[in-house]
Amino acid sequence: MNLFDGYKNLDNTYDELCENGRARVEFERVTASLGNKSLEEFARCQSLAELALLNQGVTFSVYADSHGTEKIFPFCLVPRIISANDWTLLEAGITQRVKALELFIDDLYTEQRIIKDNAVPADLVLGAKHFMPQLKGLKPPGGVRIHISGIDLIRSPDGVFRVLEDNLRTPSGVSYVLENRRLSKRVIPDALDAARVHTVDHYPARLASALRSVAPTASADPCIVVLTPGPYNSAYFEHSYLARTMGLELVQAADLFVDDDSVYVRTTRGPRKVDVIYRRTDEAYLDPEVFRPDSMLGVRGLMRAYAKGTVALANAPGNGVADDKAVYPFVPDIVRYYLGEEAKLAQVPTYVCLRDDDRKYVLENLDKLVVKAVDEAGGYGMLMGPSSSAAERAEFRERIIASPRRYIAQPRVELSTCPT
Repeated sequence: MNLFDGYKNLDNTYDELCENGRARVEFERVTASLGNKSLEEFARCQSLAELALLNQGVTFSVYADSHGTEKIFPFCLVPRIISANDWTLLEAGITQRVKALELFIDDLYTEQRIIKDNAVPADLVLGAKHFMPQLKGLKPPGGVRIHISGIDLIRSPDGVFRVLEDNLRTPSGVSYVLENRRLSKRVIPDALDAARVHTVDHYPARLASALRSVAPTASADPCIVVLTPGPYNSAYFEHSYLARTMGLELVQAADLFVDDDSVYVRTTRGPRKVDVIYRRTDEAYLDPEVFRPDSMLGVRGLMRAYAKGTVALANAPGNGVADDKAVYPFVPDIVRYYLGEEAKLAQVPTYVCLRDDDRKYVLENLDKLVVKAVDEAGGYGMLMGPSSSAAERAEFRERIIASPRRYIAQPRVELSTCPT
C-alpha cells in the first residue's frame, strides 16, 4: 500500500504533486520514495522534524496572536517541488521584474521620466506612503537600490504562476527556506535524492558577495554588518541566522555611531569604519534626524553618511514606493516602459479604489473580493470578502470611501495545494 493511495486534490485548485489522485509524471520518483513509508513512520519523521525546529529555535513571531507570539516555523515532510521548466520561467520573469523595478525606483528619485511621459499615474505613484521626496537626487553607493527582493508568487487553479505582491524594503523569510531544506535532507534524504533538487546552501555566500560588491571603497575586506532592531523583532531568528552563516557581525543601533559623516561600529579593539549595512530595521526607524524623531532603533546621522556615499544600505531607503499595492497593477506598464518588453509573469487582476470606476465596482462587490490596504503586509488591513460578516463589510466600505487611495481589491484566488 502506498501512503498516497486515496489522496484526492481539492476541486477548483491546482495540486502541486498530484493530479486526479496520481503523482504528476515529473514527481513520480518522489512520491514513490515517500509513499513507501507507513503512516506511523511518516508521523515519527514529522515529530522528529518539529522537535529539531524547537531545539534549534527556528521561530517567528505573530504579535496579534493572543495565545502567544513565538511560533515554531511550520514544516511538512512532503516537499513542494518546482520543475526545471517552471523554474526557468520564474527565474527569467523575476529577473525581468526586479530589473524594471530597479530602474523605476531610480527614475522616481532622479528624473521622473515615467511620470513626465504619463506612463503611470503621477498622483498614485507620488502619493504612495513610502515614496520619500526627501531622498530625491540621492544616488546610493554602488548604484543599486534593490539588493534583495521578495517576490510573492502563487499558482492559480489554471496552473499559471502569478505574482501576488512585491517586497522590496526588508524582505524576510529566506532563513526558513534554508532550514527547511537542511531538515529535509536529514529526515527524508531518499526523497530529495530521487528529486535531484538543486542546492540552496550557497545563498548566504551569494548574499555576502552581493553586499561586498556595493562597498563604497575598494577593499579586499570591507566591513559589513547586519543591523537588527533586536531580539524582540518578529524576524530576529532570521537576522541572527544570516549574520552567522555569512560570517558577519549582528549589531543593534547602540553598537553604531556616526562621526564626520562616516559610520563606525564599536568593537573590543576600538571603532571600525562600516562600509555596508544590511539593514533589517524598517526605514521609518533608521535615523531620527530624518525619519521618526522618537526612534530608539536607529542611528543618528546615518542618512547623512549615506548621502555622502561613505556607507551603503541594503536595501536602499525609499524602495517602498515600488511595492505599494496600488502601484502593483502598473508593473507590466513599468516593464514595458523601461525594458521595451512584455512582462513574463502574470499578475492577479486588481481594482485600484482611487479610480472612480474601480471603486464603484469594489463597493458593489465587497462580498466577492479580497480588499487590501496598500501599505500593510502580513495579512493586516485586509478584508476576505467571501468569508466576511456584514458588519466587517460595512466597516471596510466606510474605510474605502474615506481613504480610497489606501485600498485595492482583487478576486479571491484559490491557492495551489500539496499533500500534507
